[in-house]
Amino acid sequence: MSNQNFPGVAQTRMLSIDFFRGFTMFMLIGEFSGFFGTLTNSAFDGTVISALGHQLEHADWIGLHFWDLIQPFFMFIVGVAMPFSMTRRWNRGDSWNVTLRHAAIRSLLLLFLGWALYCIGPGKITFRFTNVLAQLSVTYFIAFLLMRKTVKWQLILSFLLILISQLLYLYWNVQGFNQPFMPDQNFGAWFDLALTGTPGGGHWVAFNAIPTTAHTIWGVITGMMLMNHWTPKRKIQTMVAAGLIGLFIGFSLSPFIPIIKHICSSSFVFVSGGWCMIAMAFSYWLIDVMNFRKFSLFFAIVGMNPLFIYLFAHTNGNSWIEAIAKPFINLIFSPLGQLANDMALTLAVWAGLWGICYFLYARKVFIKL
Repeated sequence: MSNQNFPGVAQTRMLSIDFFRGFTMFMLIGEFSGFFGTLTNSAFDGTVISALGHQLEHADWIGLHFWDLIQPFFMFIVGVAMPFSMTRRWNRGDSWNVTLRHAAIRSLLLLFLGWALYCIGPGKITFRFTNVLAQLSVTYFIAFLLMRKTVKWQLILSFLLILISQLLYLYWNVQGFNQPFMPDQNFGAWFDLALTGTPGGGHWVAFNAIPTTAHTIWGVITGMMLMNHWTPKRKIQTMVAAGLIGLFIGFSLSPFIPIIKHICSSSFVFVSGGWCMIAMAFSYWLIDVMNFRKFSLFFAIVGMNPLFIYLFAHTNGNSWIEAIAKPFINLIFSPLGQLANDMALTLAVWAGLWGICYFLYARKVFIKL
C-alpha cells in the first residue's frame, strides 16, 4: 500500500502534533501531582485561582469544564498521528495485513493495560474499562479499520456511532436504567453491569468508547488533511471552520441532550470535538507556521513517552517522587504555612514527573507498543 490512499501527502514531521500530545500528557501528569487540588483550597474562594482550579476538575454531571476536554484531546491527537505513522509503514513495504495485525495487537495490549490498572489498588481481579487506555484500545482499532475509506465515509460512520449511542440512551427501556440523563440510571450503567457485573464507578461508563471513537476518527481525517499540500492558511481555516461547526451543533443540541462527559452524550462529543479542532489549529499555527519550536519542546518531551509516564504516574510513581521531595520542601516552605507547603510539594512532584520524561528523552529512550 502506498501514498495513493492519501493523495497529495507530505512526509514532513509536524512538530505541532508533538506539542499537542505533549501538552495533553503534561496536563494528565499534573493531575497525578495533586497540584490542581490545591487551587480549590478555601483560601482562594472567590478568586481567579479558585475558578481556575474548578476548571481543572470534571463537571459534576451536566456541564463542561476545561478538564473534560483532556481525554477527547488525547483520543483526537492519537488519530491525528495515525496517518503519519501508518503511511511510513506502508511506504516501506508493509502490507495492509501486517499493519492490521500490529493495530490489533496494540489495541489488545492497551485494553489489557487499561484493565490491569484497576486491579492494582484492590489487589484482586477487577473488571473495569473506563480509563483512557481501555477506551483508546477501542477507538484506535475502529479508526484504523476506517483509514482507507474516503473522508465522506469516515464522517458518516463517525456520526452513525454517535447517533446509535444516543438512540440507545434515549430509548433503552430496561426498568431502573431508562433515564438517559440520570447518573447510574441510564443505558451506559446497564451496559457496565452486563459487561463486568459491577458499576463503572464515579458515574463513568465503558460504553463511552463507542461515541468517543468519533474523536479519533476526526483526528485521522485531520492528520490526512495536514499531510496534504494545501497551504497553511487553508489548513487552519478548515480546522477552525470544522471546530466552529462542532461547537454550533453541540451547543444547539444541549437544550435537548445535555452536555455530559460521564456518558459522552452526543452534545458533549460534538462540543469537545469542536474544541479539539480549534486547539489543533492553534497548535499548528503556533508551532509549524509561526515557528515557536523551542517553546514546543518543553511539552513534546512528555508526549514522546506518553504510555510510560501515564502508567508510571497511575501506579503511584508520583508517591515515590513525593517521598523524596517532601523533606526538602517541608524544610524550605513549612514556615510559610500549610497551603504554601502543599503547593510547593505538588509542583515538585509535577516537575519530577516531567524530569523523568526529560531523562528518557535525553537518552533517546522511547517506550512504545
